[in-house]
Amino acid sequence: MTTITADMVKQLREETGAAILDCKNTLEETGGDFEKAKEILAEKGLAKAAKKAGREVSEGIVEVYSHTGGRVGVLVELNCETDFVANTDKFQAYAHDIALHVAFHDPLYLDTDSIPEDVLEAKKKEFYDEAKEQGKPDNVIEKIVEGKLDKYLADSCLLMQPFVKDEDITVADLVQKAIAELQENIRVSRFARFEVGNVGDDEETDEE
Repeated sequence: MTTITADMVKQLREETGAAILDCKNTLEETGGDFEKAKEILAEKGLAKAAKKAGREVSEGIVEVYSHTGGRVGVLVELNCETDFVANTDKFQAYAHDIALHVAFHDPLYLDTDSIPEDVLEAKKKEFYDEAKEQGKPDNVIEKIVEGKLDKYLADSCLLMQPFVKDEDITVADLVQKAIAELQENIRVSRFARFEVGNVGDDEETDEE
């Protein structure tokens, strides 16, 4: 049987953000299988994160990020449950990473609920007309419109975009990771992006 060392527990805690006792117990449960222990803790963390998602978030910070010599500026409001967590380096690092992502990927909306209904209807009509002009049959047009709309949403909504530092996860996944690690409900409430010379196209969004 593999001996569970303090270094193993410490490394697992650093990589997952789980409590020390949870790390120790999970390593013992998996017989020292580090990767399996990470999977189990990740599943537990996501389950806990889902339970926290409905909690009120009245604390947080507004992260200010400036890029390319001040030509691009971003404001992101990231909320949490307590001022204790809001003041931690980890929470502030998550806020910084989300602001960095906004600077690079220029999302138009926070999530699908933030998109005005008339914008969605206009996009659907645009995609329908394009497919119709190509002479596609109606049953194919429906699938084409659905596929193009899904891509538009993934490109336009902050929470659906692949995270700039790790494109294997979305920004929503990053928020879930923060919830699991910091043990509080965390939410991106709104953001704004400004670029020199690009007046009128910047979007400030709120999920409420």
